[in-house]
Amino acid sequence: MTAPSQSAPSWGEMGSTDGITAGRVGSVIYPVAGPGEDGQGRLEPRQPMSGLDSEHEDYALRDMLIRRMAEPGCRVDSRFLGAVDRIRRRMDDALMGGSVSAAVIDRWEQGTAGYGHRYMTVPPLRLLCDVLLDFADVRRMCEQRQPLEFAERLCRLAAQLAGLAGIAMLDLGDHRLARSFFHTARTAADETGDRQLRAWVVVREAMVPLYYGDPADAATLAKAASDLAGRQLCVPGVMAPVIEARAQARMASASEHGRRSTLGRAKASLDRAEDKLADLPPEQRDDTAFGYTERQLYFHMGDALVNVGDWQGAGLAFGQAALLYPATEVLDCALIALGQARCLLDSDEPEQALFLGRDTMLTLPPEHRTEVVAQVARSVGQLAAARYPQLPALAGFRDALQSA
Repeated sequence: MTAPSQSAPSWGEMGSTDGITAGRVGSVIYPVAGPGEDGQGRLEPRQPMSGLDSEHEDYALRDMLIRRMAEPGCRVDSRFLGAVDRIRRRMDDALMGGSVSAAVIDRWEQGTAGYGHRYMTVPPLRLLCDVLLDFADVRRMCEQRQPLEFAERLCRLAAQLAGLAGIAMLDLGDHRLARSFFHTARTAADETGDRQLRAWVVVREAMVPLYYGDPADAATLAKAASDLAGRQLCVPGVMAPVIEARAQARMASASEHGRRSTLGRAKASLDRAEDKLADLPPEQRDDTAFGYTERQLYFHMGDALVNVGDWQGAGLAFGQAALLYPATEVLDCALIALGQARCLLDSDEPEQALFLGRDTMLTLPPEHRTEVVAQVARSVGQLAAARYPQLPALAGFRDALQSA
């Protein structure tokens, strides 16, 4: 294969743009203003929010829903992202300050639980719009003085909805907004006094640095979540050691000695998590957002093991996860397939690895071609290019990434 021309984009440039002033949803690159800036880099004075502002935010979200239905790959503009961040900031303001009926709160709680069950199947942008519409309603109620029982339930809802928004922003590739939403979720969770809810927020936040280049921060957050969970059997108590093992595996993957020393600790953590998972209530083992499922555990096991050099154990774990995941949970299925491609690469089958990665990206529906998938695919391509720079299949894989 001839060497690529100087104009060919590097693996790190695939699907990304200069600096932090741009983001990506699937194959669409959009501008993102920095904090306190408009789209042209000018500082914006922060004005008091009014009811009219709230209506404009709702309009921006509903407009995006309509555009999504008309055109699944529609462009995400700075007006929409500005509305998203204003909604989050208004919730912060409401929480820092202190009547809704029980029936309304019941409905919101049922809706939030529904989002938890559907978040794996609904495209991330659609989920974000739905979640933020309810988030805005809960925020309006938080601005008013409520009975203590209702105030606590509203704060719990705010924490859960902000956490779901953070998960969606992680999938869409805007890690700054994802961390901001998790910060809001922490503020709301602190108001409830519920350590398990606080631990859930922190362990979910750990996924952001895990996928976006800071495994040390991910390990720190996972450890903090584990401390909050304590000895009680709960979802974050199961998830935290798994995420910590994944983070440590990423940190150790650079050196052979580090991988060997980490492998034993990672396997011990994963075995303990598997034992604890079996003891969780059935409803928590069936919830992919607020709970933790067996298929998620196998997927995360595979990710940890492949990064410490145990591609055979990783292949078994990814294979078990692939059997358990329904085809409707598109995003995780794609990540599992890319994990299997990494296993093929480590087992000296680079062409099969790149063919699998290429097919995964090309068959992914446009609304699910998010930055988190592109990030993992690029890492497979970078590793293959470093080990086999003359491999003909690299060109097809590069083309698939560009078209996705």
